[in-house]
Amino acid sequence: MKMKTNSYTLSEFKDKHYGKIGTTKRDELDSGFEIFKIGAMIQEARLQKGLTQEELAQKAGTTKSYISKIENNVKEARFSTLQKIVELGLGGHLELSIKI
Repeated sequence: MKMKTNSYTLSEFKDKHYGKIGTTKRDELDSGFEIFKIGAMIQEARLQKGLTQEELAQKAGTTKSYISKIENNVKEARFSTLQKIVELGLGGHLELSIKI
């Protein structure tokens, strides 16, 4: 017996369930994902460097709690703080781009 499956691309799924790009619900979803992605990238870089949250916080001049909140998508980081975490804490370089 053949089973019918519905396959969607991620973009099609988001269009169907959250609306097209530019709608409030879709923009909130995409914005939330970007914030989540920043936290995940910080955590991954921290682990690659072999640092604890406490060690990263000390190097960046912030607290372990703040690092944890960023990594767990509880708090949004200001750009200047994010820059300190990346540059001072992780020894990296933060790049920013604007797409229109």
